[in-house]
Amino acid sequence: MGKRAIPVVLTENEQDKLLDQFNTRYVTSQRNKVMFQLMLNTGLRVSEAVSLRWQDVNLTSGKVMVREGKGAKDRTLWVDNGQLEEPKKWKERQVEKVGELPKWVFSTLKEGNAGKKISIQQVWKTLKTYAEKAGIEKDISPHTLRHTFATDLYRKTGKIRLVQKALGHADLSTTMIYTHIVDEELEGAMKSFRVTERQPVGI
Repeated sequence: MGKRAIPVVLTENEQDKLLDQFNTRYVTSQRNKVMFQLMLNTGLRVSEAVSLRWQDVNLTSGKVMVREGKGAKDRTLWVDNGQLEEPKKWKERQVEKVGELPKWVFSTLKEGNAGKKISIQQVWKTLKTYAEKAGIEKDISPHTLRHTFATDLYRKTGKIRLVQKALGHADLSTTMIYTHIVDEELEGAMKSFRVTERQPVGI
């Protein structure tokens, strides 16, 4: 079997630039920013993000339950307390806009259709549009946000089994791709290490 391609991931600067594009004075932009931020913070698949229900999100503890994700296996994720303010504001705004709390965390908002589940295609299109606005030249998709989360978590912890658990991978070999990303970064860093300090000795 051929070598698996190393996934595209966003740098910290690119993540910030992407999220900065959303003007949260506008209700749809507020929803989209919270959704993409949550995907970057938890590694949700796009199908899991659009199917996330308020009953599975605790905005006090930061606990997020992913019900019957791929492979029909539930998993528990956590969001840092410092990241809960935006989802709380979004929840209030959503109730205000829809007239009641919808079942879905990231619902549609158009009159006559408000409160329904947004489509995966809509998420793809929105991400592409705003990545372009942010000047991100990489070819990205919603799955790029999951790859970015996994890579960042592995960089932070160095524990591949934690990444496996967060992503809900049944097989560790699927998760190992993120070690290769960090290995490649190390190779690049070491090859350029002290390059500027090397000066020719004499003539």
